Amino acid sequence: MEHDLTAIPVTRRDVLKLGGAAISAGAAAALFDRGAAEAQTPKRGGIFRIRGEDAATGFDPHLSPNHHRIATNLSFTHSRLVKVKAGAAVVPGTLPLEPDLAESWEQPTDRTYVFKLRKGVRWHPKPPVNGRELTAEDVKYTYDRFLTVKGNPNRAMLGPVEKIEALDRSTVRFTLGEPFGWFLDYLATTVMWIVPREAVEQFGDLKRAESCIGTGPWMLERYEPNVRLVFVRNPHYFLPGLPYVDGVEVSVDEDPSSRLAAWLAGTYDFAPEYGQCVHRLDLNLAQRRRPALQTKDFIVLWGGITMMKLDREPFRDVRVRRALALAHSSKDILEASAWALGQGAPNPTIPAALREWAIPIEQLTTEGRRLYEHNPSEARRLLSQAGHGTGLKVALEATLSWSPDYADLLQLTMSSWKDAGIDTELRPKEFGAFMASTVLGKFEKLAHSLRGGTPVADPFLYNLHVPGEALNSSGVNDPKLTDMIRLQRRTLDPARRREIVYDIQRYLAEQVYYQYGPSVSAVAAWEPYVKNFGPNIGHDYGGRLMVAWLDR
Repeated sequence: MEHDLTAIPVTRRDVLKLGGAAISAGAAAALFDRGAAEAQTPKRGGIFRIRGEDAATGFDPHLSPNHHRIATNLSFTHSRLVKVKAGAAVVPGTLPLEPDLAESWEQPTDRTYVFKLRKGVRWHPKPPVNGRELTAEDVKYTYDRFLTVKGNPNRAMLGPVEKIEALDRSTVRFTLGEPFGWFLDYLATTVMWIVPREAVEQFGDLKRAESCIGTGPWMLERYEPNVRLVFVRNPHYFLPGLPYVDGVEVSVDEDPSSRLAAWLAGTYDFAPEYGQCVHRLDLNLAQRRRPALQTKDFIVLWGGITMMKLDREPFRDVRVRRALALAHSSKDILEASAWALGQGAPNPTIPAALREWAIPIEQLTTEGRRLYEHNPSEARRLLSQAGHGTGLKVALEATLSWSPDYADLLQLTMSSWKDAGIDTELRPKEFGAFMASTVLGKFEKLAHSLRGGTPVADPFLYNLHVPGEALNSSGVNDPKLTDMIRLQRRTLDPARRREIVYDIQRYLAEQVYYQYGPSVSAVAAWEPYVKNFGPNIGHDYGGRLMVAWLDR
């Protein structure tokens, strides 16, 4: 089947070694060598064509969780103080930092960071900002809003920040209430976009397409909901020579068969699944049709998550939660997945893709390891001990709008639970309503979703487990756990912090406050004429495409 779109118009570890010394753009380039891929001469021009995501919840990064439908699109238009380096030389799953809007930064004390901004950076030439120069006041405004706007589920990412000061037009100082080992990592995530005050004041928030104004490599020229987004080159982008291509056309197609056919027919320059990936099930066909196809395997960040109301029966009882874990089969899910065909990894609390911080399953306690072994008979025994000898029946909230692949995963998960005596009745919700309610803990007893938007270890601990946090969906309230989580945040030495993070994951594996599905080993694929592209975890499509070019 052809899908005709011709009508579309036109490592942080190295950083830490430098301690409090200023890190300049030149120093960062020396640390993170671009490698042989960039020895080629880049070519300018052309349009990248990708299958992407509809901006279903709008364009305001401060009013939505860090999900793919918003963050991938803002990555084309917006900038941060620092970013994750991109390019063919970057190994998937590694997250080396480099400057973005910040020209350099220093850490005078363990609670103070000072950023020097690049001079001459301009906003997109669109009203109401009209291409004016970016200043330190814009940075201060953005992060003051991030910390104070009502309804920001990501606020905890900068929770330790006490004060933000614009010392002059190009200098910003952050003062923290305590040491915060993840501060730079968080500033590089795809919710930390700098936004213009004028757009917020004119539109009330940043949900509308007209308010999508940044300083990034491309500008949003047109948004047709559920159809396409068209991005064109920012003529005043602050990095000389970048981006190489003139624009990016993002087509929305929620049908896996349709988008696969469109890619094989030459409509897209990259594989059509999230992260520029192709189902392993379709890989042989794609390689026959595209013998020179470039590919890269890597463990993805995302995977299933089950959320349980811990203050309500039956999930108040740890035996019921452990039964749910024992009923789950990561092996069956990976084998049934068109993405994986059996290849992937089980996930502890921190996704396996974050390999520096995710504890290997074999290093869990004996009880923790046992709960990762599919054992429906033991699950039934625990249910009986907890007073549910005839099994459980419970409503389950989820959104099927993630993708058809997610719907298959959910069906298999529910089937494995049923085999162990846990019968669930699905109550599906529309994506926007789900993100505005269920993900924020507004559900009856049981919910299921995907997790994995932010490639930093800390939010999988802090945001999901500290009382009062918006994304603490299960309602975890465990003082011992909270103390451990706060301690790892305050620990600046990465090796010592990793020890604490491993201990936290050992503890959480036994408590089962959430239950985690596996992450697939995916295959990213792109055409041979696309140069210097490197896939990676996270939503930063724009960062990866900015340094790539077309060589037809």
